[in-house]
Amino acid sequence: MIDSILATAAQIVAGSTVRWAGCAPSEEQRIYIANHSSHLDFIVLWSYLPPWLRRRTRPVAARDYWARDVIRRYLAARVFNAVLIDRAASPGTPAGQLGRQAVDQMIEALGDQHSLILFPEGTRGSGDEVAPFRSGLFHLCRAKPQVAVVPVYLENLNRILPKGHLLPVPILSRITFGTPLRLQPDETKDAFLQRARESVRALKAAA
Repeated sequence: MIDSILATAAQIVAGSTVRWAGCAPSEEQRIYIANHSSHLDFIVLWSYLPPWLRRRTRPVAARDYWARDVIRRYLAARVFNAVLIDRAASPGTPAGQLGRQAVDQMIEALGDQHSLILFPEGTRGSGDEVAPFRSGLFHLCRAKPQVAVVPVYLENLNRILPKGHLLPVPILSRITFGTPLRLQPDETKDAFLQRARESVRALKAAA
């Protein structure tokens, strides 16, 4: 019940039009990769998936934001079934361990039947440009090469809830799902991350 109410509320606020330009909703495991410019990004993307698909798709989100109070913790755990990732290492944590832990969490979260919503830029941008993708996506896809990666472009969500604002401003937006891609056996990290980034940027150009 709560998930349906939240999904409806998010759709009203975002007023999005949705285009499945390169694929259709599917039960196959997927990693949905999208540009990131608002705290509403994963909620809106998640809300526009069909209900049967929402139940098997887990957003990856920052623990420091979604564990900040009891309401957000409840929503993350009980409604979104989110995968909460630490963005800052604790004192004494070896270099690189934080990233490996995040990738391990995502591999476990995928399991054999779930999909993920992931923002490979790693942090929110201005909405004007898609920042370079971080290496976690590559390592995740190397561990799960059979899982399709679906690029998604979120347009105007940065204007609905800009950085520093607490209340959303209803405004029209658009969500475009592109053509799935997969890591090729001989593809380097840099080549794959650039190809994945360009697949998201191309959806903006085609909007």
